[in-house]
Amino acid sequence: MTAQRAREAKPERPATESTPPAKQKKWLVVLVAAALVLAGIVALMSRSRHTAETASGGSSASPIAAMDPSKPPTFGPTVPNTALAPWAAPAGMVWISGGEFSMGAPDSPGDGEVGMQATRDSRPIHRVYVDGFFMDKTDVTNAEFAKFVKATRYVTVAERKPKQEDYPTAPAENLVAGSVVFTPPDHAVSLDNHFQWWSYVPGANWRHPTGPKSNVIGKDDYPVVQVAYEDAVAYAKWAGKRLPTEAEWEFAARGGLAGKPFVWGDDFRPNGKWMANTHQGHFPNQDTGDDGYVGLAPIAQYPPNRYGLYDMAGNVWQWTSDWYRPDYYQQLVSAGGVARNPQGPQNPWDPDEPKEAKRVHRGGSFLCTDQYCSRYVVGTRGKGEVSTGTNHLGFRCVRDASKSAKASGTGPQNPFYEAVRVALAASKNSSNWL
Repeated sequence: MTAQRAREAKPERPATESTPPAKQKKWLVVLVAAALVLAGIVALMSRSRHTAETASGGSSASPIAAMDPSKPPTFGPTVPNTALAPWAAPAGMVWISGGEFSMGAPDSPGDGEVGMQATRDSRPIHRVYVDGFFMDKTDVTNAEFAKFVKATRYVTVAERKPKQEDYPTAPAENLVAGSVVFTPPDHAVSLDNHFQWWSYVPGANWRHPTGPKSNVIGKDDYPVVQVAYEDAVAYAKWAGKRLPTEAEWEFAARGGLAGKPFVWGDDFRPNGKWMANTHQGHFPNQDTGDDGYVGLAPIAQYPPNRYGLYDMAGNVWQWTSDWYRPDYYQQLVSAGGVARNPQGPQNPWDPDEPKEAKRVHRGGSFLCTDQYCSRYVVGTRGKGEVSTGTNHLGFRCVRDASKSAKASGTGPQNPFYEAVRVALAASKNSSNWL
């Protein structure tokens, strides 16, 4: 009952009586809370039915129902969940509602190993559903990773001396801590041998991304690089988060856009504007920096996608939790229906290096160009051996909705839930409701 309606129902009382006694206030709070809970249950049941129909494809308007199985799969519309975020987004993260979408990359003219044709492991296009989750707005930065290292005294893979038993054929003098660094030649080279521009550099690690003479001092807002898979997992666990699955990553990167080649739309440079940090000039020997940066850029220098996520194309590759197999999408299609929250294949396999255990990379980097690597095209895939970091590889994290409040200490985002929580907190029986 509002104050105005209370005045209309009975005469004004003296100011000393305007506040009900504590016992009356308690029962009033409980009654109001009960009414709010009942109203909320009705609304949530209605919303849940709608969400369930959307997620399962049970509606007669489901986009998958209209697809002809005799034809090659094409992109259908994205159907996002309509449920609100269950909690306020943790600092530096945004709510990704999840839903059903078409995952993969379209066929390209011809079939090659480089440029715009390097999409064979990103086909066929298939329907996927993912639950909602929170995602970091940006890649993890040097400053954030430094806090983790300071708190845990963690030593990254690149900072550890390789063990002889892991590399039995390597000369002892070669077993020194270091990592892989992009070292461009000073002249044009053929693109059939990547060892012409990649080198193992002793002393290269997250503190010294390109070798001992480099450092990250003054670059707190740059994405941390030279992180192996286990380094990224260790940070995520410390932060109360995890790495995204490949499906979650692509759903988030698309920002609700179905079948677009870029996370921002159809044109690589809409109205002549640079939208990501990529490679300009002749690859690999010249980067002109026309997009504003030669090499790595700080985070969030280009517009975010529709979900408020920065650098989902270009700048640095990002680790996902999925093992890499080039035939995984075909496995999902062969299983039929909509893949729900796919976690990737059970084991890795790369026909080019069958003995190496690799995880999926997504997003491309500052080295991507249509001359050699077009992985800034959303839907395309990268791959990396789990113990290898590079100076163009980073990561960002996600957090499950069911764990976010406990991990972050935040409360409900929806004002309705906040009102119910406050009201029921006054009741001795509140624990039976919450």
